[in-house]
Amino acid sequence: MTTLPNTIVLASASPRRRELLTQIGVPHEVLAVDIDESALPGEAPADLALRLARGKALAGRERDGGRRAVLGSDTIVVLDGQVFGKPRDAADAGRMLSALSGRSHQVMSAVALALPDGAVRDLLSITEVQMRAITSAEIDAYWASGEPLGKAGAYAIQGRGAVFIQHIRGSYSGVMGLPLYETAMLLQASGPHGAPS
Repeated sequence: MTTLPNTIVLASASPRRRELLTQIGVPHEVLAVDIDESALPGEAPADLALRLARGKALAGRERDGGRRAVLGSDTIVVLDGQVFGKPRDAADAGRMLSALSGRSHQVMSAVALALPDGAVRDLLSITEVQMRAITSAEIDAYWASGEPLGKAGAYAIQGRGAVFIQHIRGSYSGVMGLPLYETAMLLQASGPHGAPS
């Protein structure tokens, strides 16, 4: 078993992920990384999420010089096998939200931990999200709020987008962007670090 330092590195600039780590008492520092998030030809959505989480963790470990454990995460929205990433503009957000409207989709949130000894461990959370029907006027108003920008599937369950969600089956924190159960499991399996037992 590898012993972790007291503070881990979060390879993300996402304030939501910082809040979630703080929520479960994990001391961390932010070291944002930028990797190509494009899917590979024929790549399954779950494989994409896991590869991107690992890629972020590895890029963070390299930038940190391999001194500390680095946590990477990636979240994607999937409808009928199609991946919905972050919207490019209002039209793209409208396309995504119109497609999700009144339907159930999956949110896949992967988390990976790159350890100083070279090991990388990862886990995947899959949550079913049922969205109510959304009118075009609601979509326009939601885009104008600024919230959909930078959000997978063009919505934030922890923000104004919550009014569109009828129910979920799975991880609320995973839909937010960092599945806390899976994150805690990875950290606990890798040594003391301050996460709850």
